[in-house]
Formats: sequence, C-alpha cells, structure tokens
Amino acid sequence: MLEVGALEGVRAPLRAAHREVGLGQPRPERGREHVVAALEANEASGDPLPVQVHCGFGDSDLHLSRADPSHLKPLVERFRETPFVLLHCYPFVREAGWLAHVYGNVWFDLSLTIPHVSQPAQAVREALELAPVSKLLYASDAARTPELYYLAARWWRQALADVLPELMPEDQAEEAARLILRDNARTLYRLA
Repeated sequence: MLEVGALEGVRAPLRAAHREVGLGQPRPERGREHVVAALEANEASGDPLPVQVHCGFGDSDLHLSRADPSHLKPLVERFRETPFVLLHCYPFVREAGWLAHVYGNVWFDLSLTIPHVSQPAQAVREALELAPVSKLLYASDAARTPELYYLAARWWRQALADVLPELMPEDQAEEAARLILRDNARTLYRLA
C-alpha cells in the first residue's frame, strides 16, 4: 500500500507543473521543464505514482492533433518506472493500444469514448487489437451528466460481452471482463 509520506517529495513539483502548464494551454512548450521535474521527482521516490494523461477528445479548448498519445513516447521511455495512464484516447484508441502493448508502464481507458461514441464495441475491438486485456481500464468520465454513469457501465458491459467472446474462450472472456471492469485498476492504483 502507498504511504502518504511517500508523496511529500512529489507534491511540490506536481503543483508547480500544474500551475505552469494550466489546462488547455495551446503552447506545448509552456511549463515543459516543470512537468519533467515533476516526473523526475515522482520516479526518484522509488515508488512512483501513476501519472494520468488526457489524450484524445474532451474539453473544447484542446487541439486534437496535439492530443495523440504517441507523442508521449519519449516520456514513457525516459520514465520507465512510472506508470502512465492514458485517459479517453478517442480517436487515438489504436495508438494508445500500441503504447500499452509496447511499454510495460502504459495503461489506458476509453472514458468519454464510451459513452459518447456511438459504437462502443468497435472502440473495444480497436483497443484490444494490440493491447493485452491487463492494460485496458474501465472508466466512464460521466462527470457532467449523472445518467451517463449508468449508460457507460451498461454499454461497457455490453461491448465487452460482444467483443471478448470473439477473441477468446468463454471462461477467459469472463476473467478478461473482470480485469477490465475492476481488477486492472485495483492493481494499478494499489487498491487490492
């Protein structure tokens, strides 16, 4: 289990990075040194916390071409002990799946993709083309509309029920669904 004291050396650089970068800034060079310093402090702790990175669509102030998770490759390679969690990922689901396949320190979710994209099963298929089921995380990101929590859970389950039996035997599909819906996140965030 993660101890609160382990966070002390990481908090100040993370706060500085958040202040400097700001949300949705159109200038990627702004605050870059603070982000790297925060990642260095996190990794130097000896027990780095997962770093969540918004990728793909989401807020109206982003530039979609800059939200491709494959741009993170140099950071993922430099900070190999740091778990990176790629959030949302649409329309870059395959790119996120590729990163999760190639790098042991990358996980991803399809929040916002499911429930907002009309074909959840297709998104899950794309996610699992390369990525192992141990790297895909359930998430809804239904922060603005309460009904989306229910719909996202329902559509995720249906998409998994449609896709997983195409990829593996039934008993393995059930275990894969459990990993994606719960156990992967519990392991990654040390909640188990």
